[in-house]
Amino acid sequence: MKKFTPGWLQKQIYWSLSLSISCLLASCSYSDISIGPTSLNSRYTEEQPALSGNGRFLAFVSNRNRSQQLLLYDLEQQQFVDLSNLNRPETIIESPSLSYTGRYTAYITSDQGRPVIALYDRSTQQSQILTPTYRGWLRNPNISPDGRYVVFETASRGQWDIEVIDRGPNIELDIANGAPVSAP
Repeated sequence: MKKFTPGWLQKQIYWSLSLSISCLLASCSYSDISIGPTSLNSRYTEEQPALSGNGRFLAFVSNRNRSQQLLLYDLEQQQFVDLSNLNRPETIIESPSLSYTGRYTAYITSDQGRPVIALYDRSTQQSQILTPTYRGWLRNPNISPDGRYVVFETASRGQWDIEVIDRGPNIELDIANGAPVSAP
């Protein structure tokens, strides 16, 4: 008759637990997530996500091309959207915010070493600085769904205050096709 010692039992329990944990970890791995230059996930730092009002577009800051850049991902088509004339080498871009269909993107960048709020229009593929004369720090820009208003925090008075920029009634609004437009 075989005699079981306490050491033998401990080894069996150890190996059984190790095998169970290994199987559990293998089944919970992220190997099924596509990682690469054309997929949403990469091996680089990606942060500060912002979702468009209609839920189709995701903007975020990434360093996947060895420089900080703003990327726009179409969740429906599962591909990146071209943002011509936006990302430039040696330029910092932070805190993106998207309008309803993702036509407009408000973000923080730097202009001659000062933080400024800029707006990118995907239709014209152009950026414009919205806060060229603000002194002090700016943070957390947020654009309204229709693209007319941009709000942000500023420390120009020595404390954090909220500012609102009205881009005016004559801008082309970002509205879904067929949506009614009401007069202000």
